Amino acid sequence: MVHELKSFVRGDFHAGDGARADLVNPSTEEVLATASTEGIDMGAAIAFARETGGAELAKTTFADRGAMLKALSKSIIAHRDELLDLAMKNGGNTRSDGKFDVDGASGTLEYYADLGAELGATNVMIDGEGAPVGRSARLFGQHAFVPRGGVAVHVNAFNFPAWGLAEKAACAILAGMPVVSKPATSTAIVAHRMTEIFVAEKILPPGVFSFLAGGAGDLLDKLGGQDVLAFTGSHATGKKLRTGAAVLERGTRVNVEADSLNAAVLGPDVEEGSDTESLFFTDVTRDMTQKTGQKCTAIRRVYVPRARLEAVVAELEGRLAKVKVGDTAHEDVTMGPVSTAQQHKDVKAGIEKLAGCSTIAFDGGAGGKQPLGQKDGKGFFLFPVLLVCESPRPGDAVHTHEVFGPVATVMPYDSPEELVRLVGAGGGGLVSSVYSDDKAFLKKAVLGIAAFHGRVTIGSAKVAGQAIPPGTVMPQLLHGGPGRAGAGEELGGRRGVGLYMQRVALQGDKALLDLLLGSPAR
Repeated sequence: MVHELKSFVRGDFHAGDGARADLVNPSTEEVLATASTEGIDMGAAIAFARETGGAELAKTTFADRGAMLKALSKSIIAHRDELLDLAMKNGGNTRSDGKFDVDGASGTLEYYADLGAELGATNVMIDGEGAPVGRSARLFGQHAFVPRGGVAVHVNAFNFPAWGLAEKAACAILAGMPVVSKPATSTAIVAHRMTEIFVAEKILPPGVFSFLAGGAGDLLDKLGGQDVLAFTGSHATGKKLRTGAAVLERGTRVNVEADSLNAAVLGPDVEEGSDTESLFFTDVTRDMTQKTGQKCTAIRRVYVPRARLEAVVAELEGRLAKVKVGDTAHEDVTMGPVSTAQQHKDVKAGIEKLAGCSTIAFDGGAGGKQPLGQKDGKGFFLFPVLLVCESPRPGDAVHTHEVFGPVATVMPYDSPEELVRLVGAGGGGLVSSVYSDDKAFLKKAVLGIAAFHGRVTIGSAKVAGQAIPPGTVMPQLLHGGPGRAGAGEELGGRRGVGLYMQRVALQGDKALLDLLLGSPAR
């Protein structure tokens, strides 16, 4: 039976009118649900969240909100199996990929719940040390984060419907800001079910969380200077949002997380068969194929010393050949389809574009290989593709075009200086990783590429046994990056909370400032 997804606004579920979008199983193309927001009054939805939800959160402290987030996390855990089944059906995820999304959601909520308990019974957060501004210590200045009076609108991407909703909502709600969450329609079933669970369990006060199942309509036109817009998606869409009237005329705060040509670098010191080399190959293979390469943090560019190029490509080919592509309803499958028909077309077109400056070294679908469990040619299946660009130059497609699928390009470098230039040619990324035990090389490489990224991970022998894959976003650390990556910053503990608060400098009699601030979180 086809399920109708309803939006949760103004404290209740509402069905949209008019044309409806189909949500399908990308393995079979079967229609699972429909959604529409036509006819929903976006202005009324925003007003209810801002006024009712804002008033409810104003009565609470960080500790109170942390308790709410803890309850949200527990509710996801309690319904984990159901959510995983939906992720497999609507997202084309393997069960392992579904866990990456759903467990990431509950884990991030739990982290910010604990942070709320740590921040305690206040709703003001101190920013750094204060300082005297006059001739004596009495005249004092102190920066602090205080609650904003607006609403947080979250526009999320199709690839992480659970985690995307949770990581943004956790920071905003902890900051004291009500949320209107709008997932990508094509894979919204998991996020919609999470919303149903939250509402049924009455975890949040009225107006604190709203959900849109369908298009955004004129939602963004309703935002003002106290509101925050956080977007995850393409660079082109992010650019449009930044030029909207809400941002340019009314000063809506905007945070964008967009395209990212993330890199993995093998250091010249890494020996064949070493733990560091093993970690490198494991991470590259995983990030190419996990979620079918549909991760904003996936490795797209692989840089290796020129003398190691042939051997590295051969090892990656062998590992990718073991990937079993097909319908994720089959237990043997280790990589499912991409999420939509458009993604399928875009990845194929992207591979052709990269082939203009590279050669295809490995195509898992060569020779007419068929996906496991595919029926009647249905499904948006792709096989892993590995390319080689032997003479990489800034401006090549490999440095300017992201293929959002199981695709990566291997390139040689001859010096740390050349490596930094090539990685930087990507225009800014979310995360890149460097694998080496040579401290001199690491200093040049890591610090050289750091300015182009929001996060850089270092793989070495001493952490190989406990290293977290670079494609895993951690709530403790920043998620975002400069340039083409959107120039935004999310998460990062208190930094992520600060996105939804107003930093203000308070200046005056120190005793009065202490009285006004009470016992703020430090």
